[in-house]
Amino acid sequence: MLTQDYFGLENKVCVVTGGASGIGLATATLLAEVGARVILVDINEENGQKAAAELRSKEYQAEFVQCNVTNAKDCEAVRDHLEANYGRIDVLFNNAGVIRRKTVVDLEESDWDIVLDVSLKGVYLLSKYLIPLMSLSGGGSIINTGSGWGIKGGDLAAAYCAAKAGVVNLTKAMAIDHGPQNIRVNCICPGDTDTPLLRDEAKQLNLKEDAFLVSSAKGRPLERLGTPRDIAKGVLFLASDLSSWVSGTALIVDGGGLA
Repeated sequence: MLTQDYFGLENKVCVVTGGASGIGLATATLLAEVGARVILVDINEENGQKAAAELRSKEYQAEFVQCNVTNAKDCEAVRDHLEANYGRIDVLFNNAGVIRRKTVVDLEESDWDIVLDVSLKGVYLLSKYLIPLMSLSGGGSIINTGSGWGIKGGDLAAAYCAAKAGVVNLTKAMAIDHGPQNIRVNCICPGDTDTPLLRDEAKQLNLKEDAFLVSSAKGRPLERLGTPRDIAKGVLFLASDLSSWVSGTALIVDGGGLA
């Protein structure tokens, strides 16, 4: 059996938010490798266009659509683009997110708003506009990016913990509501992964980047940071036919950290 047949994603239309870098780009790449048509969605047009072009240069099916996931009109425009160009959507990976490393006392209201808007509201908005199209397509798979800190609290990350806990339970609610439409909804919960987002945390905490990355890996049974492709493999499982009876779950991919 061909790998593409095994995963059941050949020519499936897959939307990946935060697709210009990090976990989003790694996931888009892996989905493209198994034959999917990937639409990278990101607010950063320059990086997004470059990423899509690099995938196309390897003869993968990829394009970029700019979108601010906190903006309803932008999310509606993504829906319109899919309808006009593909007539369907099979996989939605709601991955866009930001973090602010502060306590509730130190958080500005604007910090709280951006973290909740991108990481939680963005899941709601894009799902709102794309679920009806996915339903008309016969169903599909939605994967939302949570976090280990959406299950277990963390220090100096109050807004992020709140947003990711919201994503975990929103995932369960969506799975219940949309299961009858043959739509599976799951959550991927990464541990510390070597991405631009993690490296930005070091700057926010005024720590040396290398030392911060080492400390982030310390204490995990597998004794290393995750890579974006580590997380992408989990998303591939949840997107593919391998998880055909999996819905409403939070898959922890963190090198054993929460254990």
